[in-house]
Formats: sequence, structure tokens, C-alpha cells
Amino acid sequence: MNLDSRCPSGPIEQKWDKAKFEMKLVNPANKRKYSVIVVGSGLAGGAAAATLGELGYNVSCFCFQDSPRRAHSIAAQGGINAAKNYQNDGDSVFRLFYDTVKGGDFRAREANVYRLAEVSVHIIDQCVAQGVPFAREYGGVLANRSFGGAQVSRTFYARGQTGQQLLLGCYQALERQVGAGRVAMYYRHEMLDLVVIDGRARGIITRDLVSGKIAAYVADAVVLATGGYGNVFFLSTNAKGSNATAIWRAYKKGAGFGNPCFTQIHPTCIPVSGDYQSKLTLMSESLRNDGRIWVPKEKGDKRTPSQIPEAERDYYLERRYPSFGNLSPRDIASRAAKMVCDDGLGVGPTGLGVYLEFAEAIGRLGRTTIEERYGNLFEMYERITGEDPYSSPMRIFPAVHYTMGGLWVDYNLQSTIPGLFVLGEANFSDHGANRLGASALMQGLADGYFVIPYTLGHYLAGVKPGNLTPDDPEVLAAQRAVEDKTRQLLAIKGKRSVDSIHRELGKVLWEYCGMARNRAGLEHAIAKIPEIREEFWKNVNVTGENAEMNQALEKAGRVADFLELGELLCRDALIREESCGGHFREEYQTEEGEAVRNDDKFCHAAVWEYKGENQAPERHIEPLEFEYVHLAQRSYK
Repeated sequence: MNLDSRCPSGPIEQKWDKAKFEMKLVNPANKRKYSVIVVGSGLAGGAAAATLGELGYNVSCFCFQDSPRRAHSIAAQGGINAAKNYQNDGDSVFRLFYDTVKGGDFRAREANVYRLAEVSVHIIDQCVAQGVPFAREYGGVLANRSFGGAQVSRTFYARGQTGQQLLLGCYQALERQVGAGRVAMYYRHEMLDLVVIDGRARGIITRDLVSGKIAAYVADAVVLATGGYGNVFFLSTNAKGSNATAIWRAYKKGAGFGNPCFTQIHPTCIPVSGDYQSKLTLMSESLRNDGRIWVPKEKGDKRTPSQIPEAERDYYLERRYPSFGNLSPRDIASRAAKMVCDDGLGVGPTGLGVYLEFAEAIGRLGRTTIEERYGNLFEMYERITGEDPYSSPMRIFPAVHYTMGGLWVDYNLQSTIPGLFVLGEANFSDHGANRLGASALMQGLADGYFVIPYTLGHYLAGVKPGNLTPDDPEVLAAQRAVEDKTRQLLAIKGKRSVDSIHRELGKVLWEYCGMARNRAGLEHAIAKIPEIREEFWKNVNVTGENAEMNQALEKAGRVADFLELGELLCRDALIREESCGGHFREEYQTEEGEAVRNDDKFCHAAVWEYKGENQAPERHIEPLEFEYVHLAQRSYK
């Protein structure tokens, strides 16, 4: 497996300019001869499809939702980072680069992260030009707020609806190209396989989720922007439809899978309320700007929050991390919450919760200001819990949120399969072992608007357009394989629902490969998951038929992939004998419970290669070098 990162040479601040100059170009008349498939229409996919259409390529964009407006990007709440330094508080492109490398616990490529920071300043201009209603100060300038892992205010926001507003801006750009005839949209289509011919990605196999029709589509290149795999845990903050099928099927066609064990637990979510809950709800990290997190100092204290005086409260993040306090990075804040709950200090009916209180901020700023900043988030919390966060603290607890792992890509965002490009959360990302808040939107739009137009053009300039139809024998063979797997799922006729098996898998992963991991637990999970997978293929009950709308069939295909991905996740976590970012191995920690990395053995990206059914995958490595941000023990104290 070729893991050439293709990072340009030279000073880091010149690498992207150098790369762009050295890339081959496709002249405008020739762009009309090339076709590109974009799978996914969230911020990364929608931005890519819109931009490539604007450039003149023939783009086909696929989404499983009934509109790009329903992509999961809409759920992002708190903001998007950019090194504009409007606050004049010491920010810069280099500081954003530094914070992101450090926040990822030194497990990301320096060149990629610097490009992300460099491009961030253009994203804001692009979105403002699209009419995105970012919050503004009294004088009219764009407002910023702080997020975890940074000591400057660099996060642009639109109340607690930033993802929605950015997606609407992206959607308008996309629909303009649809109207111009340069982008063809395919709604309610799910990608079920990748077509690889002569070692190149040349198309996809999809299922029409309304009619059940399975069809092939071919192109000169394929772009995947299908999000992350957090729903492998069953309970997560992701939309229920979010899944890993597109990237997993690409992995099984030869695309390397990078760092699958790097999954992020978000510290600020509404706690689990019962055994049959289907998903969890995020409360934006932006709330930690004005909210203070605490637990009672005494175990078993059942008094209401208002009855517990200040002297009997432990503001544990402020105590343990005085420099960053409540704005400590997500992985650190999540583990701190787990520690106090494990010590018996948790609140709420289950004891798995901590308080997030706004009384001090409301007293200092006034309720009106808090409503302007977070009103929709407070309303959402009250609707779900029945509790008023203006008068009593929110109860929060960590939950699975984002996945830093994904398909491995080089500096050009190309996977190990030529012609297959991967954007946003679907790739193994620029975030290393942990994502800082407000960085996902930044990466998705950077990839879609500002990176892929250059790098995809460079690839297409080296290949001849066309010369393939859906009737090609190799394309038809891929289509038949998908049809066969669909018939296999429908023929099992077992006694267990898809959700019951998915929930069982999720419990194993959360318990043994969640916020904390150890060798014994991971070995148990690696032995247990194949048993669950065998039960699935023997006893799952997929009702209905293929030639119709069939959500049970949709779920079954996705859970079949999760049952394989979950095992790979645990294998990756077992081999990585260190703690870094969201990957916390209990054997590797300080006396204070902080992560201990092993840079001598694991300063690399782990990239897994599929070797066949019932065969152990092969692990490759891409060494990571740090020339500009020197390796050091992470500290936010």
C-alpha cells in the first residue's frame, strides 16, 4: 500500500502555494469533457459539488436525504474557526495551526493542518458573501467567541445554529449549479459500492431508497464526503441516518482506513435517560464560554443545585486546568467528567451527569444577552428534559460525537485508490487524535471550496475523459454483487430486529472501547464482536422487499458494515499502546489521570488494508514528523 503523503517541500507557509503552482491544470473547454461523482451533500460534499460545477465539470451529486438541506452538517451548533484575529487578542494563522496540532495530540500531518489554518480566513469571506448571518458586534463587525483548547476568540457563529446557516449558504451555491445544468442531484440514493477498474475509482453502485432500484453510475473520478462513523456505537449525537457504508465499501475495495480508534467523546451532551433511547443530543461546546461545570463535593448529595452552597461545589475543570478552565479541550473535559462520576459525585437519576450552570453569567451579563447567544440551545434543552436552564443548571454527560479516523488521504485528499478523493469527516482528517471544537465545519468547507478544486483538477489532467459506460462488464459485476448481498439480507428471516443487534454492538464498543480502554477489555470486544456478527447473519429479521421503500433493509446493510468496522476499531485501539487525544488506554496515564503518549513507537498514522473476507487486515504506518510544533506533553493547566 502506497502511503506517500505527497506533501510539498519548502517552508510550511509556502507549501500550499507551491503545490497549487506545480499542479497540472485543465483548461475550461476540456473541463466540460470530464464527469465527477460527489457522494454526500453536506458542507464538504455540497461545497465540492457547487465549486466543481462552477468550474465547468459535469457533476453528479448523491445524497440519501430528501434534500441537501437535511445533511447532518445542519446539526452543528457552536461555530467555525478562522484565524481572522478580529479581536486583536493574539491570534494568527500560525497560532490556529499550533492549537490544532497540539489539540490533536501530535497525531496529524503538519502540512495539512497549516493549510487548514491558512484557508480558514477565506472561508469566512466566502460565507459572508453567500449571506450567512454570522453574529455581529454592536458596531456591525463580525463577532467571535472562544472554544475549547484555545485562549483566543476565533470562532464565528450564528447563535447555536451555525451549521444550519452555513449549510443554507452552501445549498444556495449548489442549487445555482443545479439550475445551470452543471450539477445533477440524485436525492434518496445511497451508495452501496465503489466501482474500481484498472486500479482507478470509476463509479458507484447505488440503491434508490424510494423504489429500491439498484443502478450504476460512472465518472472520471469519485469524491466521498459522507461524514463519520460515530453511530457504530449506536448511541451518539449523530443523526440516525449517519453511517459508514460508503467509506467502508471503499475500504473493502482497497482504500486504506486511517486511525479508526480515534473517536471523539463530546463532554456536553444530554445524559442517557433510558435503555431504549435511540440517540443522544448535543449541547454545544459554546455553552462552556459562559457556563460553569461543577459537581457536589460530597458523594451522594441529593440536594437540588440551588440548595448546594458555593463552598460545597467542585468546579473541577477550573480547579484542575486553571489556564483553560471550562474551555479545556473535549477529550480532557470528557475524561474529567467520567472521573468525578466514577468517584460517585455524579448528579441526576443515574449518577452519570454533571452540572452546567449559567447563574453567574446571567447575573453578570443579563438574561437578554444569554438568550441572544444561546437561546435556541436553551429552548432545545427545555423541550427535551422539561427543565428550565435559565433557572437551574443543565445536566450534561459525555457522548460519542465525531470520528477523527476515516479513509486515509494524501495532501491532495486522494485515497490509496487513484481517482477516489475523500473530504471532511469521511477522511482521517486534519485533527489527529482529537478534534478541537469549531474545526469540523472549517475542515469540511476548506476541503470542498478551496482544496479539492485544485487537487482533483491535477488528477483529471492526467487521465483521459470518458471511455466507460454503466454497461461495462466490470460495472455490471459490481452491480450484481450489491444485488446478491441485498437478496442475502432479505433471505435470513430470523427473529431479531436490526436495532437490537446494533444496540448490542454499541454497548460492547462503549464499555470496552469508549472513553477509556484497556487490553483486557479490547481483547474481550475483539472476541465478542464476531459472535454478534454471526448472530446477525443467522438471526436478523429484515422485513419487506427490495423493490420498495424499505428502511429495515437500509439499516441492515449499514449495521452489517458497523459489525465489521467495530472490530477494526478495537484492533486499532489494542495495538496503539499509548494514550493520545480521544484514545485513552488506562495502562498509559499519569498519577493525575492525564494521557501519556509513546512518541517513540506511535508517532504515526495507522492505516489498515483490507485483505479479504475472514482475513485479518494488515496494518501499515505513515510516520509523522514535527518540524514547526515540537513534540511535547500536552498541558492545559
